[in-house]
Amino acid sequence: MSNRYIMGIDNGSQSTKVVIFDLEGNEVAYGSQALRETLTPEPGVVIHPDDDLWDGVYHGVKNCLANFDGDPKEIEAIGLCTIRCCRVLLNEDGDLAHPAISWMDARLSKPYEHEDDRVQYVTTTSGYLGLRLTGEYNDTAGNCEVFWPVDRETLDWSNDDDVIHENGLRREMLFNLVKPGEKLGSIRGELAEEFGFSEGIPVVATSNDKAVEVLGSGIQNESSIMISLGTFISSMLLRDNYYEDAKNFFPTFASIPFKYVYESNGIRRGLWTVSWFKKLIGEELVTEASRLGISEEEFLNRKAEEVPVGSDGLITILDWLASPDKPYRKGMMIGFDQRHSRYHIYRSILEAIAFNIKNNIDEMLEEIDVELNEVVVIGGGSKSDVIMQIMADLFGLPVHRRKGSSSACLGAAISASQYLGVYDDFSEAIEQMVKTETTFKPVSDHHDFYNKVNETVVKNVRKHTDEILKLSYPIFK
Repeated sequence: MSNRYIMGIDNGSQSTKVVIFDLEGNEVAYGSQALRETLTPEPGVVIHPDDDLWDGVYHGVKNCLANFDGDPKEIEAIGLCTIRCCRVLLNEDGDLAHPAISWMDARLSKPYEHEDDRVQYVTTTSGYLGLRLTGEYNDTAGNCEVFWPVDRETLDWSNDDDVIHENGLRREMLFNLVKPGEKLGSIRGELAEEFGFSEGIPVVATSNDKAVEVLGSGIQNESSIMISLGTFISSMLLRDNYYEDAKNFFPTFASIPFKYVYESNGIRRGLWTVSWFKKLIGEELVTEASRLGISEEEFLNRKAEEVPVGSDGLITILDWLASPDKPYRKGMMIGFDQRHSRYHIYRSILEAIAFNIKNNIDEMLEEIDVELNEVVVIGGGSKSDVIMQIMADLFGLPVHRRKGSSSACLGAAISASQYLGVYDDFSEAIEQMVKTETTFKPVSDHHDFYNKVNETVVKNVRKHTDEILKLSYPIFK
């Protein structure tokens, strides 16, 4: 398998990551491109500026190739993973009619409404970026999650025009659908020449980004769960069947055709809260980290390790971006006293992330009657030993950090390997390509302490604070 490579693209909310892998899943080159901050020109509207999503992919690929010592012509396929739950409106030529609409935009909470006749196509980020890469109007069924007329039995558009119209669409507005692991198209000739690829290499469909992360994190066991610590924090189980009328989780398409992932309720602006806190500290953080010759994240994590488990009673509630059904909720920190420093605040944010996602997971597990035996944590937050140990202590289970820069990039590469026929099936590809870097084991005393705090305090905060926030919301919204 030497000198055979696959590229995986992960177009996320804050950056695009691009990784070149060998066929055994070893990372041989990495590149990334930061996205610009989304714009909010008016309340409820959140858009990506200009053509930022495509710019991120284009420059991410260029940056990755600049770090690649091999021959780009030996890259045999490209797996494409993109942000889910976005909406992209295109004109007749396939160009943007409006800036891409972020998943945080209030308009995404309801079906598309046709208000501009310049809009000829309505698609997802994967449809749009696939079009930019290949020139072909194809999309993956696995990224058409909410308000898209997909038939789960066929993974194609519904044949019922009424279903299509209920979603505000017409058939001619929709791209053609392919399944995860199938070809979106061949890369455009001018891009192949510019990047140095062989002409016509395939761009392969994946699924929605969280499902691609499930694939790249190696989740196969029904008692294993993946937690993704990113801008949006969520957790996912892999299952064979769709679950009707779920109350505490969201069933959606997996990256393996006709399988599903069950996603717990998530945390909006999860790791974004950490970025927010870093900006509050500002120059002092940069100066102190530079003085020690370490990253800002490593400096914060070292300081957080000095803070006792439980942050000396400082409790954070992570409602920095309220859900549409509870718009009155706001982020909170309660329990301040003279012991607390900025690093207590930082550790309290990390503990809040763990408490929140643990409670969301417990609600899902109770509904489907499942017990866990291991946790896999991925995403930017998984690089922190502090939060990984907090997770292990709270869950009372081994918590694994996978090897590599991006589970979504690896999941995209696994999908590409399926198209190429490198392995017999997705399961064999996972076994060969996914590797564990570190396992964190729980400390029994910490597990007992965290569960006491969670049961007696954390789970009871909102029942009291919601009533106060309902009063303040009309004043400060």
